[in-house]
Amino acid sequence: MIGLISATAAGAAARDRLAAAWPDRTRVYEGPVGEAVRAAFAECEQLVCFLATGATVRLLAPLLAGKAADPGVVCVDEAGRFAVSLLGGHGGGANELARDVAGLLGAEPVVTTATDAAGLAGLDTLGLPCEGAVAAVSRALLDGEPVALVTESAWPLPPLPVSPQGSYTIRLTDRDVRPGPRDVLLRPPSLVVGVGASKGAPVDEVLGLIERTLREAGLSPRSVAELATVDAKSAEPGILGAAERLGVPVVTYSAEELASVEVPNPSAAPLAAVGTPSVAEAAALLRGGELLVPKRKSDASPAMATCAVARRPGRGRLAVVGLGPGARDLLTPRATAELRRASVLVGLDQYVDQIRDLLRPGTRVLESGLGAEEERARTAVAEARRGHAVALIGSGDAGVYAMASPALAEASDDIDVVGVPGVTAALAAAAILGAPLGHDHVSISLSDLHTPWEVIERRVRAAAEADLVVTFYNPRSRGRDWQLPKALGILAGHRTPSTPVGVVRNASRPDGSSRVTTLAGLDPATVDMMTVVTVGNTATRTVAGRMVTPRGYRWQAPSAGGSAAGREEAR
Repeated sequence: MIGLISATAAGAAARDRLAAAWPDRTRVYEGPVGEAVRAAFAECEQLVCFLATGATVRLLAPLLAGKAADPGVVCVDEAGRFAVSLLGGHGGGANELARDVAGLLGAEPVVTTATDAAGLAGLDTLGLPCEGAVAAVSRALLDGEPVALVTESAWPLPPLPVSPQGSYTIRLTDRDVRPGPRDVLLRPPSLVVGVGASKGAPVDEVLGLIERTLREAGLSPRSVAELATVDAKSAEPGILGAAERLGVPVVTYSAEELASVEVPNPSAAPLAAVGTPSVAEAAALLRGGELLVPKRKSDASPAMATCAVARRPGRGRLAVVGLGPGARDLLTPRATAELRRASVLVGLDQYVDQIRDLLRPGTRVLESGLGAEEERARTAVAEARRGHAVALIGSGDAGVYAMASPALAEASDDIDVVGVPGVTAALAAAAILGAPLGHDHVSISLSDLHTPWEVIERRVRAAAEADLVVTFYNPRSRGRDWQLPKALGILAGHRTPSTPVGVVRNASRPDGSSRVTTLAGLDPATVDMMTVVTVGNTATRTVAGRMVTPRGYRWQAPSAGGSAAGREEAR
């Protein structure tokens, strides 16, 4: 919960905007400011104080307990100009909260955490439990000192500017080891504990067995991702209580699913009780991995609990990211976040140049030129299979005539795939031209490098006969100069010569240009590969120099005096 505190009418107005936008996340604290801050500090995970920073600091000072315990605090000035991450930037989530608050209020986020200012991923913001000399190792990274990364298993980490060797170390491990004075341990959620329990098994017996098993195997409880068991035990209090104390979820499987898993120690007892020869081992192994600890029983007499531990390998992550048409303000926040999350970036060299400044230090960039699309797709998938966090970039939307389809044709279910939509060239051009896509429309690429012309021509004829607005991608190049005239000729057989046509080159970019002409007036020689051509349907009109396709085919009749649309129609 986010506590909201204000002292003035201006602050209360901004506070109420935040409360209205996040009704389920926020709680307004009324009354004297000092009492409100104290109450919110004790009851909430985060605070937003619409107060001067000095006043907020004085109110917070007596309440501070430590970096690990204090909530995140954001301070917003009376004019709503700045959202300052004041306390708990990483651990309390105040940096991210400041950005969210600023975005909602139209303010400027102010984040002064050293790693954020330098563009580095904070070691305590990687989404993994960490322990050890976080401040010292972070300082070494900031100072450019050599920091080694030791990974005992592949895991999709964000980029870190690490070296093969160094006097400081970041170690990714699920083993129960202690960090040295210059070490940080990152704990991946790689361990699955399969659990079986008799009805009424005490929580202490189940939890004690799990903790002892992990300790004797030299494994860290902070790397336990989940407890797994059979459906019949989904409400067993001992299992649920143990999971709650460990802070992990309980995942259950049917007896049929568990019975399909080969295990080293099947038993007749669970087969008779719940219909599978193994619960603990099978549940630990069902989703793949390596069995680290075979089935063990608790020490009670009679034993009412069993457990087994498996290590599940980290899954690589492939984000297929659309960069939009080129303008930085048309690059979505989600795309930016994925670019900063990726430790490996794969893309066309000219697209990489567009966003190179957004990459975090330590990002490995694999770029290539035109014509290597399939190779880039294979490379991106291969890097994800090695356990990396990969971003594969394309212009516009990566799923529209871009990299998503070749990449997903290569990818199997052994990696996680995330699609990040982008503003397409067709949409960027349409916004410049007016509203040409107001009714049904289609995009057709005129490049016959990958698609036979016979197929392209059939699609153009279908669009012409269906009276669809058509946006042509890849309309004309020096080596392909006859396809656009041919396609326009097909459309001309079903539309009048005065049909509006929009031509946009380098949509949204500083050197962009646009014009509205007609089907008869378009000179194909003025079009190149950087151009998008949009041909209207029989209802498309030019209104005040803009292309407009009405949502219905019944064009608004002119009223007395005539509307602009009606007057244009009358011409």
